[in-house]
Amino acid sequence: MTLIERLSLTVPIIQAPMAGVSTPDMAAAVSNAGGLGSIGVGATDAAGARAMIAAVQARTSRAFNVNLFVHEDPTPDAAREAAWREALRPLFAGFDAQPPEQLRTIYRSFAHDDDMLALLVETAPAVVSFHFGLPDAARIAALKQAGIILLSTATSLDEALAARAAGVDAVVAQGYEAGGHRGVFDPDAPDDQLGVLALTRLLVQKSGLPVIAAGGIMDGQGVRAVLDLGAVAAQLGTAFIACPESAADEAYRAALQGEGAAHTTMTRAISGRPARSLRNRFTLWGQGDVPQAAAYPIAYDAGKALNAAAKARGEGGFGAQWAGQGAPLARSLPAAALMAALQAEMAG
Repeated sequence: MTLIERLSLTVPIIQAPMAGVSTPDMAAAVSNAGGLGSIGVGATDAAGARAMIAAVQARTSRAFNVNLFVHEDPTPDAAREAAWREALRPLFAGFDAQPPEQLRTIYRSFAHDDDMLALLVETAPAVVSFHFGLPDAARIAALKQAGIILLSTATSLDEALAARAAGVDAVVAQGYEAGGHRGVFDPDAPDDQLGVLALTRLLVQKSGLPVIAAGGIMDGQGVRAVLDLGAVAAQLGTAFIACPESAADEAYRAALQGEGAAHTTMTRAISGRPARSLRNRFTLWGQGDVPQAAAYPIAYDAGKALNAAAKARGEGGFGAQWAGQGAPLARSLPAAALMAALQAEMAG
């Protein structure tokens, strides 16, 4: 039985679990339309994840995906963090604010989150996916024992082969075009920056796993193209940002319709890890002469505080406005209508 058959999908489309954008309403709408909806729980704890899973289950009886961050815990570096706070200080001052006195590790990695593991085994969502790396063998075994299908992001053949060796069921081939955080296992290692077409074909040929293509795919023609390359499905994130079910705020939605959508930028300034964003005031600042960002997710603590200070003064250009290179093609449609349009375009 193929992966698509196991998930009972009638449309080979997965809605990307972009934290801060995907919601239970969106995930359920996509799943009800025959695709695979997703929620991201990497930015919350087990209690928050439980509430999100329950909210999706209340809206659909179909399969959906729960995405987790599996990053290495950062090593505190007082000097580096102090330098980062000082670099940001003039930006905070522009909004009559101060950077946090201490920067925190705001997200707990699933690699060490026993409460999250217990929740997932208990609730047994159809799919769990990993971003930034892979959990240990015991965690993977526990999830598989619960009957959960496992996916992992891969930006290279080496990462895909590691996922296969770990027992993952399929890989998400994240091309360099993709919006949001780059899923590299080691953010400080050289990155070949493979595009989605080359990466998809490489993994189809050599990984030994079903491949889900992700990065810059915005319409049914794009979905059809990656299926022709051998992918079993396409994962779309930026395409869903403008949907009413999205959690994107008004500044994010306006930026998606603005000039910055045509000039997306890979930056570490916002969170400490490379991530593709709409061009905004924060990404432009990050392209200047600034020190090395604090490690992920420590830097994100400062980034979120700066965005809050800016928004309080009516400035929306310091948010984490993640988007892929296909951003100018985004459509403001309800998720179900977008799924219908994608399906019609695939058939056309």
